[in-house]
Amino acid sequence: MKNLIQKINKLWRICATGFCFTLFGLGGLALSFIVFPLLTFSVKNRELRELRVQKAIQISFYIFCETMRMTRAIDYQIIGAEKLKKDRNCLIVANHPSLIDYVLITSQLKQCDCLVKEAIWHNPFMRGVVTSAGYIPNKDPEQLLTKCSERLKKDNVLLIFPEGTRTREGVTPTLQRGAAQIAVKTQSDLRVVHISVYPRFLTKQSKWYQVPDKKPLFLIEVKDKIQISEFISNQEESPSLTVRKLNKHLNSVLFP
Repeated sequence: MKNLIQKINKLWRICATGFCFTLFGLGGLALSFIVFPLLTFSVKNRELRELRVQKAIQISFYIFCETMRMTRAIDYQIIGAEKLKKDRNCLIVANHPSLIDYVLITSQLKQCDCLVKEAIWHNPFMRGVVTSAGYIPNKDPEQLLTKCSERLKKDNVLLIFPEGTRTREGVTPTLQRGAAQIAVKTQSDLRVVHISVYPRFLTKQSKWYQVPDKKPLFLIEVKDKIQISEFISNQEESPSLTVRKLNKHLNSVLFP
């Protein structure tokens, strides 16, 4: 009897997950082709328009996360969300174990710029979203640093996953230096966010329908800030060495 209940529960979570991702895809299309064009025509100021688009994204992602929770596809807990909401002029850096890490974090932030890999700009469900929100494509290094600096000077927060892709199970995570380079170049602090998922779900190697036997719990822990002043105080040290030191420290706090 217990095994039968577990099988029914698992089957329900497969259906619930499929429903939620279908909702996500349809929502992305609705935002891209209805909501954001209306904002484009009604709000001429680009900065104000992007802020309103990001607010719409936050509301949509919050509804999606709550739908996943209410349908019992997943459960999630965010510890320290109030610190995240108060942050200004800083990078938010997080590890990247699952497909919905960006969604979970952004669901808490009315304003959040994001560094987006180039492949997302070719995704029909996400292309309109990232373009309208003014997200920054991760391609031209010089242009990227300039755009990040402009956003941070306006007291914006910028979300980055330093791994560049989702963590591979059984593979030691390595961080790209992009986040550390931006922090040193713009002299911005870094807010560390640690994400864990148990049992593992929506990983790099798994499909959405490969749900675990137990309902997964996503735990998002907002940690202390890394003060950039502690790394750039030595004026004689080369920027590249400072970046390496910061990246090494970032690796130690993201993967304790």
